[in-house]
Amino acid sequence: MAGGNTGASSTKSEPNVVPLCDILLVLLIIFMVVTPMIQKGANVKLPEASNLVNQHQPGELPTLYVQKNGKVKLDGQIVLDPNDRKYTLAKLPILVEEALEKITGDTAGEKKIMLKADVEVEYGKIVELISELRKAKIEDIAIITEKSTSDG
Repeated sequence: MAGGNTGASSTKSEPNVVPLCDILLVLLIIFMVVTPMIQKGANVKLPEASNLVNQHQPGELPTLYVQKNGKVKLDGQIVLDPNDRKYTLAKLPILVEEALEKITGDTAGEKKIMLKADVEVEYGKIVELISELRKAKIEDIAIITEKSTSDG
């Protein structure tokens, strides 16, 4: 009976997927815990205002971040860097068009953008940036602030 297979004692050639499932579940739990901790955008300290109206949420519109070190980012992509000559405001209209098309899927409609600037950024820099946005035919610029904690 050597070499012969009987029906009752035949071996199965199927892979054991239980360890694979365990690994996938652990990875899924890690991603579920880590994902909410990932911060999107740039670190800016926003000015405070007491009379806030309903503001757009991040992700609804392209967001332009102005940091106190002079860097300007559009949804995480560097637009202007004072220390690097390859990043200039001349690219801003093209990047805004691409961001609007990616978020809304339509560039022919109303063009809106959110502006988040650090409280320590000079006013002249903000005016210069708004001027460039106007050249890019942006009709609506939402300036984002933090809600004031004082009741004054």
